[in-house]
Amino acid sequence: MILPMPTLLTIMAFGALDSAGPATVWAIVTSFVFIESALIVGMFLPGDSMLLAAGVVLAQQVGQTHVWVLSVTAALCAIIGNHIGYLIGRRTGTRVWAREGGRVLNRHHLERAHRFFERWGFWAVVVARWIPWVRTLAPVVAGAARMDRRVFLVASVIGALAWVPGLILLGYYGAGFIVGLPWLETLATTVIVACFAVTVVVGLWRYHQDMRRPVDESSDLPAGELNQPVP
Repeated sequence: MILPMPTLLTIMAFGALDSAGPATVWAIVTSFVFIESALIVGMFLPGDSMLLAAGVVLAQQVGQTHVWVLSVTAALCAIIGNHIGYLIGRRTGTRVWAREGGRVLNRHHLERAHRFFERWGFWAVVVARWIPWVRTLAPVVAGAARMDRRVFLVASVIGALAWVPGLILLGYYGAGFIVGLPWLETLATTVIVACFAVTVVVGLWRYHQDMRRPVDESSDLPAGELNQPVP
């Protein structure tokens, strides 16, 4: 049975984002960003395309100030979400995240994320914002590995401020270049929103399939020290 949150997200995705008002766009952007940063289902959500789509849609409805305020607010949601993910990892480790035979939720992905952290430390948290599945695993792995909380927070803030406003503003100002071509603007909006909706539905279906599998009891990675100083 699909959990209530994925069901809600599916309904939101099918709601035509291109015809949504600013308030609906705000609700979708802030909730998706938070979930991708904090909860396991976030591994299956298309955060990048959602942020671009939001920028394109808002370019037809509101001014620059509104978009900048949304960008900062959504970045704050990403920071809070990351901190919650960090606390989950610190208290539970990584075992509860992997499923035996899972296509996405598996030990292999956890091990890749852990190796990524071992190699890059502080910068792994920053760069993880731009890598879909790592984006959700990053705070959990950092918490499980006992990364210094202050170092993690600084990296999380830098990553959030680069990722969220960067993509929303790219969509917003990018749409401005085609505002003189209504047919192209409509086509671009339709394609972006359609890709976003389809990806959400497929992602939530895959999440549902993985969550039906038993927990991989061997997937709890050893805690290590990731207390690297801020560069």
